[in-house]
Amino acid sequence: MFLEPILAIILSSYLRKTLQKAGFSASLNKLLITCMFVAIALIVWQSLHLWGSGIVSWLTHALLIYLVYTGFTQPVFRVAKSFLYAVLPLIILSVLNEMVESLVPDKYNFIRQWKNYFDAAWIFAFVWLAGMWFITKRQRKALEQERLRALEKEKEYRITASLKAELEVQVTERTAALTQQKTALEQTVAELKSTQAQLIQSEKMASLGELTAGIAHEIQNPLNFVNNFSEVSNELIYEMNEALENGNIAEAQTIANDIKQNLEKIDHHGKRADAIVKSMLQHSRTSSSVKELTDINALADEYLRLSYHGLRAKDKSFNATINTDFDNSLGKINIVPQDIGRVLLNLLTNAFYAVMEKKNALVKNGNAATYNPTVSVATKSIALSNGKPGVEIKVTDNGNGIPQNIVDKIFQPFFTTKPTGQGTGLGLSLSYDIITKAHGGELNVESLPAGQTGGQAGTSFIIQLPIS
Repeated sequence: MFLEPILAIILSSYLRKTLQKAGFSASLNKLLITCMFVAIALIVWQSLHLWGSGIVSWLTHALLIYLVYTGFTQPVFRVAKSFLYAVLPLIILSVLNEMVESLVPDKYNFIRQWKNYFDAAWIFAFVWLAGMWFITKRQRKALEQERLRALEKEKEYRITASLKAELEVQVTERTAALTQQKTALEQTVAELKSTQAQLIQSEKMASLGELTAGIAHEIQNPLNFVNNFSEVSNELIYEMNEALENGNIAEAQTIANDIKQNLEKIDHHGKRADAIVKSMLQHSRTSSSVKELTDINALADEYLRLSYHGLRAKDKSFNATINTDFDNSLGKINIVPQDIGRVLLNLLTNAFYAVMEKKNALVKNGNAATYNPTVSVATKSIALSNGKPGVEIKVTDNGNGIPQNIVDKIFQPFFTTKPTGQGTGLGLSLSYDIITKAHGGELNVESLPAGQTGGQAGTSFIIQLPIS
């Protein structure tokens, strides 16, 4: 009696839930609410036993058929079709039952027989409805989970797209910043190269200044000899002329021999002065990197004297003991003489500077009498680390030594222990490059700082060069 209206209420409610999830429509929602109120009104009508109960049954059938029709025809109810198929047998049985009772109202036995058939069909229809409802519920749950997964994926996609856009913006900004930094760095590198070139030139001119001061002092000695022997020879010529006028041939010949010896000495000292000037010119000009067979002992001795006299020219009060220990068995070796000269001048100037600083410090403390500034240069034949023959040049001073914490830094460019304005920090760096890169040798340092037990303080720079 009340089955069809209740079924209409359930079907309307189910379609409303489907509508809310699949895509809300105000007109369809209003229609389904109206159908629910109509079904409730029909239940009230039947429960009050008002007139026209037969009409109520047909109105209920019409309402159910309309709801099923609406569910099948509206695309938004596509997911609800399974449930509609499950409800359809009940609606069909209800309509058929109503038609049979209306067409044969007086044939009780016939109606009773049909009643049994309808009861069995009703049972199967309810079982079908329950089964389809259960299956539909599982399908709806699965679809809901799939919908949630799809929404989650869409959310992740949107987040990913947003992050991608942000990353692209960051990458663009970072690329622009890096490009700007690269341009700035390239400009800085260019400026540093220019500054380095200027500093190298400054170091070169500084060493040239040291060399020039030594040469000015050193060249004075042969020039004095040249001047003195020239004056003596001039006087001897006057005496020789007098002897010839007096007819004293033997005395004239003796004077002539003296003049010849004087001229040989003038020639010797003139060549010595010429060699000093050539050495200065070689040192001042850019290296051609052309190696020449060079007497390393003579080169070391020459630059030892030049560096010493260079410091003497700056400070007349400075004196130091110079020791040499040259291996006379060494032959000429193949080097770039002006480059090795620069290295020797640099090391020797540093050595004299170290002993001079120590001497000045002791003078202030009143202990200068116990200290004898000494710089030594030694050469000898050795076997290099690769087993090939080589030459070792060792420059040693008895200054304050180099602290152990900076020994590893002294060959770095622009590193200096001298006060500001007294060193560029490039001398040892350039010397290291000349020895190791240009000549394939080694430049090492051994130092014992002042105050450390185990020996006298001082520093030794050791040059090792291959002979060939």
